[in-house]
Amino acid sequence: MAKNCIKEPEVKQTSEAGLADVVACQSDICFIDGDNCRLVYRGYNAIDLAMNSNFEEVAYLLWYGCLPRITEYKAFLAGFTGSMALPSNTVMILRMFPKSVTPMEVLRTAVSSLGHWDPDSGNTALDASLRKAQRLTLRMPLLIAAHQRLREGNEPINPIPGQGIAYNFLYTLKGKVPDPKIVEAFDMALILHADHELNASTFAARVTAATMADIYSCVTSAIGALKGPLHGGANMEVMQLIEEIGTPENAEPYILDKLENKVKIPGFGHRVYRCEDPRVAVLRDCAESISELAGEGKNYAITREIERVVLEKTKVYPNVDLYTASLYHAMGIPTELFTPIFAISRVVGWTSHILEQWSNNRLIRPRAEYTGPRDLVYSPIDQRTR
Repeated sequence: MAKNCIKEPEVKQTSEAGLADVVACQSDICFIDGDNCRLVYRGYNAIDLAMNSNFEEVAYLLWYGCLPRITEYKAFLAGFTGSMALPSNTVMILRMFPKSVTPMEVLRTAVSSLGHWDPDSGNTALDASLRKAQRLTLRMPLLIAAHQRLREGNEPINPIPGQGIAYNFLYTLKGKVPDPKIVEAFDMALILHADHELNASTFAARVTAATMADIYSCVTSAIGALKGPLHGGANMEVMQLIEEIGTPENAEPYILDKLENKVKIPGFGHRVYRCEDPRVAVLRDCAESISELAGEGKNYAITREIERVVLEKTKVYPNVDLYTASLYHAMGIPTELFTPIFAISRVVGWTSHILEQWSNNRLIRPRAEYTGPRDLVYSPIDQRTR
């Protein structure tokens, strides 16, 4: 299963900013084929999984390393989705947050607090760690939905046992049975965000895991990294861009002006892919169908115009964030929840990488290329000229 993350290389005299193209880990979990536009989970094409599987089965695949047989899957679902309620103490904490606190700040603090009431809190065995990974995956959507309802002056509601993550997030957020087509589209989006190799938040989780910190600390580290606008906030920026543009007719002059002034357009470009992010095609279709279902075709049309102009003028391809904005908006999800939704899905990948790190652990301790002075001489404070 796992292989050791971070080999200790010789200290080089040159370095690449942001560790670009540095291979820092051997892993069996996820492969980004940037040249051939493929995303692979444990050997399976992520697009095939999104079209044919469901988020719970993909979670099993990432945690256990293989797809389940029918008896295994039924037993897994019985334990996984049988009871999903939040601890009462956690709900009490959610009530204490000021309304000005952002959902990502709430998620960061609330996830950390979940560890205090976990019955496996001090148990570091593999089976206990898997149970904690499952509890985190079940409860993070409920945290986000419960806090949002409290912000809106409503009471949190309990999920429906036996229903999946996608269904229960939408149900506990809105308080009504979600449309099956919306559940299906949301489930596909969750699958496509479940893992993406050593992105910033996953690497943060593995670095923390390498210290042998508990799984809640590791996931809290990952959430802190995801919170940054250069990682998890791009789809919120896309939605803001769509709202600023206003109509499809305004898209071309607006985007051309941005490009002329060297302003980066959110939702485009990727450090690894040398082509269109393979997840885009699926999310583009989902955004179109759900926008039509919701009667909100304008935002989707604006997005298509943004994509057309950027591709014509720059040849920079869209990434996963471009169409999630209009998709989530058509589902009735508030913009401030777009980044927390990212975490709902990615926690499966984070915990898979944490477990893999622990299976053959070595403290992650890279070196820095020192660029400062080396031979300064200390002088008494009254003799210093500066």
